Amino acid sequence: MATLFGFVVLPTPAKAVVDAACGTALDCDSGETCKGSKTELAAKGGKCETDTFGLNPVGNQVKGKLGNQDLRETAANLINVLLGILGLIAVVIVLAGGFKWMTAGGNDEKVTEARKMIFSGIIGLAIIMSAWAISLFVINQLSSATGGNADIPDQG
Repeated sequence: MATLFGFVVLPTPAKAVVDAACGTALDCDSGETCKGSKTELAAKGGKCETDTFGLNPVGNQVKGKLGNQDLRETAANLINVLLGILGLIAVVIVLAGGFKWMTAGGNDEKVTEARKMIFSGIIGLAIIMSAWAISLFVINQLSSATGGNADIPDQG
């Protein structure tokens, strides 16, 4: 019975401490809720943040997801991801052509189709690698011309 009393009654004072409120002019402990604004914000660093039409919570959420990357770095990362996906598709085409060739069973028509698939996949890989080299060159030239980091994207 005493443990049931402890589980029911003791969390209430702890909750009251966590949900403690402080005003914008007062010093607040981190974790307290700042009152007096249209949207209630948690105190950070001992001070309540001022909220401008609810933009602080949105800005904090976007900042964590987008990071502080330069536009050139973001473009380079996007190009690397897209070309990586295309490269994966080209490799799958080559593998599918190889599988088709192995299961052709001597049928010349299926072997010809399989050879075309393999050849198309290899040409696709060559185009993708060329596109990656060209985009790397262009981004590095733009980066060095604008005074930025000349080693975008890092492939290490």
